[in-house]
Amino acid sequence: MRLEMAEFPVTDIRLGRAFRYYSGKLEVDGEELKNLVLQDKRIEEAWLEVVVPGEKVRVTGIRDVVEPRVKVDGKGQVFPGILGPVAPVGEGRTHRLSGMAVVVAAEYEGTIRSGTGVERSAILDMWGPGAEASRFSSLVGLVLSLRLVKGLSELEAHTVIQRAELEVAKRLAEVTVGLKPKRVETFDLTKVKPKLPRVLFIQGCLTDSHHVHSGVSYYGLPIRDSLATVVHPNEFFDGAFAINTTRWIGYFPITWDWQNHPLVLGLYREHGKRLNFAGVILERIRFETFQGKEVIAQNTAQLAANLGADAALVTWLGSGNAFVDVMLTVQA
Repeated sequence: MRLEMAEFPVTDIRLGRAFRYYSGKLEVDGEELKNLVLQDKRIEEAWLEVVVPGEKVRVTGIRDVVEPRVKVDGKGQVFPGILGPVAPVGEGRTHRLSGMAVVVAAEYEGTIRSGTGVERSAILDMWGPGAEASRFSSLVGLVLSLRLVKGLSELEAHTVIQRAELEVAKRLAEVTVGLKPKRVETFDLTKVKPKLPRVLFIQGCLTDSHHVHSGVSYYGLPIRDSLATVVHPNEFFDGAFAINTTRWIGYFPITWDWQNHPLVLGLYREHGKRLNFAGVILERIRFETFQGKEVIAQNTAQLAANLGADAALVTWLGSGNAFVDVMLTVQA
């Protein structure tokens, strides 16, 4: 697959009465965006604010952060399985608004009262020591705040929050359709150099199979007790991966991280130079039994061997229980 990623940098966002992009400035029709979100009657109220780096403001109740993107050529659309049908993505041309992010905050009281499944949210400081701790403080932010109706289940609340933020992100990116980008980066693995090593990327996905949402989803489907799965790295860039928006934990990746996965980008930029990037294996980790951990480790290693890998870069998130799965995978 060959994907062109066209970049439109944003240095300033203004709430107005139209959608326009010019010289790094993004004008947003706030009323249209609110009306778009409020079509879902499970949202009682919605409002928008702009935050900029260095501003003395703290954003609370954050559920997710996403970079606006839209497909202008190729199969499917961004965020497949969530905003539209499940259709393969990762080829054609996608536009992105870089330097900015949609930050979604939501007032929601979860139905789970104890344990690791309780709802959680994050904060973001745009100035001071707090800003130094977060990469998102350097981005211009459009904050979408939501107040949900009472009594929603965990999965229903997640669905409402996620769909609202992704609809807004896609609508913002649509302003670039027909415009000339600042730069275009091409992602294509078809050209290889035979003498270079084939390197696979193994992404350990910490999941909770006993919760209503596992924490990581692929084409909108939560990853549960699955065996290792081969995916194309271009799928990351079109939003095939997402999170549980009722449980944002600071060190867990959020949608923006999956869209801009640093190791996927790093391996791509070394492709044909130091290595041949051979693709990505998703490995579900944190099985509840030792047998499950042994099976996923052997399955992942066997799949990597069948793909002809000379080496693998293994990464994961979490520790403790999930770390056992990873070490068994390295051993295998």
